[in-house]
Amino acid sequence: MHIETPKRTVKKSQAAVFEFLTDLKNFEQLMPDSIAKFEVLNEDRFLFQLKGMPEIVLERKEQTPNSQIILGAASEKLPFTLTADILELDTSETEVILSFTGEFNAMMAMMIKNPITNFMGTLSENLDKV
Repeated sequence: MHIETPKRTVKKSQAAVFEFLTDLKNFEQLMPDSIAKFEVLNEDRFLFQLKGMPEIVLERKEQTPNSQIILGAASEKLPFTLTADILELDTSETEVILSFTGEFNAMMAMMIKNPITNFMGTLSENLDKV
């Protein structure tokens, strides 16, 4: 399953957006209002829970300075990645595309597609808080 948000323009430099997203505690600001729990576990991992959903632990898998950050599920039960591609438009404007990629059986994919799409949309919309 692959879900990609529309391109989002942020009125900050590419480096500023990258710095914001590499500090995992900042993801709390991007979360939907339905967040029930958010906790930074260490510099590379955080846990979050949306109301009515199980807890999910995300960890930093890879990062390419100023252009990409890849977070992934810490659990092998639900293997997925959340990628932020950060593209410089000019010195004070950056474009961010968030994408979700996961391997799920057809039943699971059908159940989670809408909630994940909504979640990704909220993260993208909240990038204005950078």
